[in-house]
Amino acid sequence: MNALLPIFSDKWLSRSEPVATSLFDSFFGDFGLPTLSVVEKEWMPAIDFAETEKAYTVKAELPGMDKKNIDISLTDGVLTVKGEKKFEKKEEKENYHYMETRYGTFSRSLRLPEDASAEKVDATYTDGVLTISIPKTEVAKPKKIKVQ
Repeated sequence: MNALLPIFSDKWLSRSEPVATSLFDSFFGDFGLPTLSVVEKEWMPAIDFAETEKAYTVKAELPGMDKKNIDISLTDGVLTVKGEKKFEKKEEKENYHYMETRYGTFSRSLRLPEDASAEKVDATYTDGVLTISIPKTEVAKPKKIKVQ
């Protein structure tokens, strides 16, 4: 029955917000209009994970954050980036009509491949982008043995 009615697909039923709110917000959101939902959505910064011959690179978009509010840890092959983007109200007469900027705490974790080395990990934060470089360990290459 759910397959016949796209409005009640699993996508809608798996949400934590009421179906009516989701439908309303989806309808108006498709037209670029603000939604009326008061349900707070979790803030998750975008992360890119790339590999070169010698290292892995993780880039996280963290615009407007102070680097002192970013915490990076690497434990048992899991890289975790946590932080808090604080809302600073500067103008007392400022009344927002619409606000898409996300504030609050976040945490992202990635399981790294086995050849990622916890030694000499480097992190830089420039222009709102956190870049973490994780070198690869020297993995024993298989030795070819010629049959005589």
